[in-house]
Amino acid sequence: MAAGDIPLTIVGNLTADPELRFTPSGQAVANFTVASTSRLFDRQTNEWKDGDTVFIRCSVWRQYAENVAESLSKGTRVIVTGRLKVRQYETREGGRGTSVECDVDEVGPALKNATAKVNRVGRPDSGAFAGGGQQGGFGGGNQGGGFGGGQGGGSDPWGPPSGGGGFGDDSPVPF
Repeated sequence: MAAGDIPLTIVGNLTADPELRFTPSGQAVANFTVASTSRLFDRQTNEWKDGDTVFIRCSVWRQYAENVAESLSKGTRVIVTGRLKVRQYETREGGRGTSVECDVDEVGPALKNATAKVNRVGRPDSGAFAGGGQQGGFGGGNQGGGFGGGQGGGSDPWGPPSGGGGFGDDSPVPF
């Protein structure tokens, strides 16, 4: 997050399926709107009442956009963290308007009243933290381990990595 960015966390429901588009250069972008309604307890009537609903337009880029479009759908309760963006624009009639949006850092389903199955997606741009290959990531050496490296075989995405290296093998801890 850059200096001056306003951090935002919103919990709410998707108003429609995420809209996946591609820029002319081929980069994926997914746009979706989250509706969040505050709930207030009225002590006089001893009941919960709905407050105003806030609609926040969100955007997410690259592989993350494709994952969001494939994983989330209209009505899904989500938790979104990101950076608040306020844009001024001119309407077709010549008036001025303001748009409040969120550049998404993280998004996922809220699991208070739901369950989800996580499926890892391979990263085409594997770097030092992704392990694999000859780099090995953290602690992986040339064995393909490390954080996210050496994942293989099993159906459990959170299970120990197969192959050597990283923190999932039986080698002694280096510290």
